Order: sequence, then structure tokens, then C-alpha cells
Amino acid sequence: MKPSPNLLAPDNHALVLIDFEGQMAFATKSISITELRTNVAIVAGASKIFDVPTIVTTVAEESFSGPVFPEIEEFYPQATSGYLDRTSMNTWEDEAAYKAITGTGKQKLVLAGLWTGVCIVGPALSALTEGYEVYVITDACGDVSNEAHERAIQRMVHEGVKPITSVQYLLELQRDWARQETYVAVTDLMKKYGGSYGLGIQYSHIMLKH
Repeated sequence: MKPSPNLLAPDNHALVLIDFEGQMAFATKSISITELRTNVAIVAGASKIFDVPTIVTTVAEESFSGPVFPEIEEFYPQATSGYLDRTSMNTWEDEAAYKAITGTGKQKLVLAGLWTGVCIVGPALSALTEGYEVYVITDACGDVSNEAHERAIQRMVHEGVKPITSVQYLLELQRDWARQETYVAVTDLMKKYGGSYGLGIQYSHIMLKH
């Protein structure tokens, strides 16, 4: 009855949130910004609930790209989270970011960010080369076109990256509804950001009281 070691667990990976900033979002066309922001909230909220080591990195924040999404700021305020600002498009080539990511000591890395074909492909392939297991949350990424996003995902999968989704990430960490220490936080997160699934949770909680 042992779970597969290939499953993500709160203590076996680090999360890297890359360049969720206005300038990149303005040109993102492969996913609606509303859906992207919702998925980012689920991912950031999940990592906060389960105390996953999380690195938030930006590129040219003050000179070009602008501030991070409010959904990240909600769970990881800039004042206390120490965002890492870069000039390099590939996070892996930034010394401070590289040290922060590898310094977590986690062999599994989960990535999400903008744009898929640049800011995710770079660190994903670089981490693979150094022997890390890499997961990409595909619906918490976006690019300037569907073609750009899909080819980037396809390229990474061919190299060994494991694609997952935002809700899959959250539920894989929860794994068992009997885990009461995180149950309320997880269901509250989904009530707020989980769309129809969240409405279903709200409905069942209310109706079961009658």
C-alpha cells in the first residue's frame, strides 16, 4: 500500500514560480488571464498550505515587467518572501536563483510561469541536465500563442519533464481527505478559486448540514 515515489508530496519537492508579472501577462494568448490567475492562486495556495519550499522569481521587475500577480502576493508577500529579480531569461543561469533552488535540497522541482517557451523551457531543461526531476504545471503557464505554449510543453515532455495541472498539484499533496490538518484550508482554497468544483464543495458542505 505504499504510494509511488513518483508522486509529489509536501516534503519531496520545491516549487519555483517564474515571472508572473504584468508585462508577460499582457501578451499571453494561450490561456485567458482570468483562468491563468485562478490557476496560479491554486498553485501558490497549495504550496503555502503544505509548507512547500517556494521560490518566487521575477525579471526586470522595476524597469520593465512590473509587479507579480496579486494571487502570488496574497500567499507570498514580497515584503517577507524575498523575490529574486533577474536579468537572465533562464532562471537557472542566475546565480542567486540557482543557489536558492538547489539550496532547498529537493530532487524534484515543480515549475510554473510565463512564458512557457522561454522562462520555463530554460530552467526545466537545465535542471534535467543536472539530474533533477522536473514537473511543469501546464495550466499555470502561458505563452504568446497556443502554438508557442504547446510546442514548449511538447519539447519538455520529450526531454523527460512531467506535465501536471494546478488542481492535480493541490490534490496530489492532500492525497487523503482524512488528513484533517489541511482539509479545511484545501477546501476553502477550492471554494474561492476552484470554479465549479469549488461550488460543489460549498454546496455539499451546506446541504449536509440540513
